[in-house]
Amino acid sequence: MSPRWEPNPGIRTGRHCVHDLTTHLVFVTKYRRDALTGPMLKRCEQIMKEVCEKFDCELTDFNGAHDHVHLLVRYPPKVALSSLDNSLKGVSARHLRQEYSAHVHTHLWGGHFWSRSYYAGSTGDASEATVRTYLQSQDRPQK
Repeated sequence: MSPRWEPNPGIRTGRHCVHDLTTHLVFVTKYRRDALTGPMLKRCEQIMKEVCEKFDCELTDFNGAHDHVHLLVRYPPKVALSSLDNSLKGVSARHLRQEYSAHVHTHLWGGHFWSRSYYAGSTGDASEATVRTYLQSQDRPQK
């Protein structure tokens, strides 16, 4: 890192970039069924942490309810969120169906666990309006 910069432990560096990317992901159970229990959420968090590590991501926060989960994930620019989403849902569904099959079969059917859709929201310190104001205030060369 350049000696002009103060090191910031919250910002990650790669070979050619400096980044601080986090996203808020929400996954909903198929048909919004109340299929998740406390122990299942705990296991789901463990599984999703392992998947994130394989993508060089960090699951920084996790919580959920009977029919959905929330994840806060830090990720590098090389990761496509759609690929991360597919792996998180696919791997967790497979493990949760195997480990809690009796409970899952009473709530879900047809081999599905998660809804195909998901929510991904960017997180950051600055709103779009703040960034726009900053960009417009730059001293643009006239020549």
